[in-house]
Amino acid sequence: MPAGMREHLSPKTFDSLRPEEVAWAQFAAFPPGGQLATLVGDALKPGPYVIRVKIPAGMKLPPHRHPEDRIYTVISGIFYIGQGERFDEAALVAYGPGSVVVLPSNTAHFHWAKSGEYITQVYGQGPMASRYVDPRDDPRNQR
Repeated sequence: MPAGMREHLSPKTFDSLRPEEVAWAQFAAFPPGGQLATLVGDALKPGPYVIRVKIPAGMKLPPHRHPEDRIYTVISGIFYIGQGERFDEAALVAYGPGSVVVLPSNTAHFHWAKSGEYITQVYGQGPMASRYVDPRDDPRNQR
């Protein structure tokens, strides 16, 4: 882990994490360049977690679902998200910094970093997972 980076925090201990300590990494379920950082908990195990998602300008995330309920808070940039099993630009809604988006489990949705990089913070109850509507869209199947 690079200097200044920290492991994620425990949801059971008073602690803190500064922005410069966030450990970003490529996430296998994202196309190349999409990054994820675990801030609190272990998102792959049962229990509460907080992650951040950083998507570079222009990247599209095809329709997918998560088995867990999620609450997104937009940290920076504009978060474009739409509902449905096919990518439809007309269905995208733009959310700016400070916006909160509630995504119930198994809701098919898609994202686009249409106007530049965005960062969202996501709260959920693990284990987290991502399943693309069309398995051919899943970057894990293309490696």
